[in-house]
Amino acid sequence: MAELVFFSGTMDCGKSTLALQMNHNHTVAGRAGLLFTQQDRAGEAVLSSRLGLLGQALEVQHDLDFWEVVVSHRMAGERVDFLICDEAQFYDTEQIDQLARLVDEMGVDVFAFGITADFRTRLFPGSQRLIELADRVQVLQVEALCWCGARATHNARTEDGVMVVEGAQVVVGDTNVGASEVGYEVLCRRHHMRRMTRSAAHAAALSPDVLPLDLDICPVPPPRGAASTATG
Repeated sequence: MAELVFFSGTMDCGKSTLALQMNHNHTVAGRAGLLFTQQDRAGEAVLSSRLGLLGQALEVQHDLDFWEVVVSHRMAGERVDFLICDEAQFYDTEQIDQLARLVDEMGVDVFAFGITADFRTRLFPGSQRLIELADRVQVLQVEALCWCGARATHNARTEDGVMVVEGAQVVVGDTNVGASEVGYEVLCRRHHMRRMTRSAAHAAALSPDVLPLDLDICPVPPPRGAASTATG
């Protein structure tokens, strides 16, 4: 049976890379699909990965109807077996409903990829609706890391190098930008709540006014599977 699957994770965890890989795997297996994205860092109608992979895609505008797109392709005699939907957090809730309908009524597999929460730790409407409707929600296994070495769980927005927690929910940026631009950084929950970005931690470490005990440094977690010891 067809499925609606939501692959979620922070920035830098390989969502777009996996989307392109899944499209390749299904195409090689003889299936026909369509790629969709919205506000990709590489420009309009492009699905791009930070590893340098690119794929042509359909840009998801707010008036796009996924049901009508698939119907039009099938009426033209074209197969549509699956959809790859990147940056799904930006989709309207009605568009997520359309994707679920395609799964249930047309048997089209839908693989959606996106960030769950914004820089304020609030759920994106598209992501929230996907969590509500998806047959499966899969957190990607490739873990992005906070500057402290802990697993990154939150996305932080920076402006002029300073973390901000107010502003429009959607502002396109990337994790590799100059200090004078709007950018993003992935952080562990502790450092996100304390607004301690990499540059802020570096500045604090260099400041003579901050004692070592005042520095907010998370311990790097031991490798998974490593034996733990206790003293008493």
